[in-house]
Amino acid sequence: MIAYDKTLLDNIYIDEEANRLKQSGFISTEQYKLIHSQLQKLKSQNNLFIRIGFFILGCMLYSSICGLLSLLWLGICDSVFVNAGDRNDAYLFIVYILSIIGFGSKEYMSKNMKYFGFGLDDAFILGAILALLIGIGLTFEENYNPNYLAVILVMAIASSIAYLRYLNLSLALLACFGITASLAYMTFEYLTIGKIILPFVMLLFSGGSYFISKKALQNLTVPYYYNGLKLAKGFCLILFYLAGNYYVVRELNFSLSENYFYDDVSPEIPFALFFWAFTFSIPMVYLFFSLKNKDRMMLWIGFLALCFAFFTFRMYHHVLPPEVALTIGGLIVFAFTYFAIKRTKHNETGLTFKVDRFTNPNAFANVQALVIASQFGLKPEAKVEESPMEFGGGGFSGGGSNGDF
Repeated sequence: MIAYDKTLLDNIYIDEEANRLKQSGFISTEQYKLIHSQLQKLKSQNNLFIRIGFFILGCMLYSSICGLLSLLWLGICDSVFVNAGDRNDAYLFIVYILSIIGFGSKEYMSKNMKYFGFGLDDAFILGAILALLIGIGLTFEENYNPNYLAVILVMAIASSIAYLRYLNLSLALLACFGITASLAYMTFEYLTIGKIILPFVMLLFSGGSYFISKKALQNLTVPYYYNGLKLAKGFCLILFYLAGNYYVVRELNFSLSENYFYDDVSPEIPFALFFWAFTFSIPMVYLFFSLKNKDRMMLWIGFLALCFAFFTFRMYHHVLPPEVALTIGGLIVFAFTYFAIKRTKHNETGLTFKVDRFTNPNAFANVQALVIASQFGLKPEAKVEESPMEFGGGGFSGGGSNGDF
């Protein structure tokens, strides 16, 4: 199923692990360079900015190919086909041809050019999926209205298959959105009580998907799909909280109602007490289990969910002025952080404030130096480069001569 050479793909993961060991101080730089030089790998780009640059270049290249072929094909169609219906079918045909060109180019880059997350290949595969979705939307449209279910179903299927073959994280994220949107659209559009049960359907779907992805991560024997499953796990955590958040449920229910364009304030929703309890309890559950299971991703999501819970409360209940609420919240966070650091900084096991060796050991020192420099206006001392020509002590005449040959 995977398009890449397994040996070269394994060498990429070995090189990444060796780099992590080098950054953590377990091996020296010379040892890492020796490992790096002996491994034959696929052509990947780890620098994010360079990869974005190649992605933009790939988008320009793919769009140029699409534009040129479209112009040539339109010229042929206008001169050959007389009937408007035949011309429309011919126009639709070129859209699928462009999608096939994108998939074929990605396959060629993966098989022959050995590109893996290089940037150019990302642009072609995403462009191919976009062209495919445009073709599906034009094929199944009715009275100039596209069939949204067909589009998102194809997006979910095509992105899932493409991720399983090319291991691109953007495809995994696109597949998560496609599957979620397909389920939500079918629930809302084809069930009589779909608008009422939609939050509970999303809760069941995200909760079940979370445990499935977690179980798959625990049973994973090869590293190929690790990042994709981890992304799906985080996506399910976020979706689970948003599906039961009071603000999201209330405003989404109002936006789907017939009175959205006539009323200014969204009405109260059924089971409001349940959704309020859910809004504030789930972030606490996330924080508790993240600390218990040492799950850093769940910890960050729990903190963000807690902030969103306070935002939800402030949207409907203005108990304190904003500046007072922010001050009190900052003091509470500061006090909690201070006592948590005091309590855990000497722990050798379990929860500890000691520096993780698998993070950048100089990160805190670099941040501290930047803060000090910005506060006191310190600038690095610039050493003036000495001139290569030395003056003085001339032997006969000129500046600094002393009368000797």
